[in-house]
Amino acid sequence: MRRTTLLALVATPLLLAGCGTHTSSTGSQKVSSAPGGQAPVCMNQVRLTAADSGRTVCVAKGGEVRISLGGAKDRPWKPVTATGGALEAINSGFVIRPGDAEAAYHAKAAGTGRLTSSRPLCATAPGQMSCKGIQEWTVTVTVKN
Repeated sequence: MRRTTLLALVATPLLLAGCGTHTSSTGSQKVSSAPGGQAPVCMNQVRLTAADSGRTVCVAKGGEVRISLGGAKDRPWKPVTATGGALEAINSGFVIRPGDAEAAYHAKAAGTGRLTSSRPLCATAPGQMSCKGIQEWTVTVTVKN
């Protein structure tokens, strides 16, 4: 038996073992899709960062969503805003560094909400060349009973 065939036979069960599940990080919590295409388990608390842009997360009604976007003084994040009736803003604490955006929301009703923020793609400084690009940050939050 050729060495590559043997390697393929050994690797195939390992690769197949990972099929059908997807796990992604939400800060200190993990959100996992249920096997068999079922809806993901809704968490009581979800932490989001800039790396979570474009994701959809599920939060149990009564739970919390906390957002921490690390920015810089010359590329600050705009305050996070929520649309839809599922989320209600709560106190997120203090923003310590200029350019950061911190937010927290209570999952008050079943439904869908959308969290958004943006910041300049390039640093801006008087008298220096800059660009007009914008980095968008968006997360869809599904709240379930």
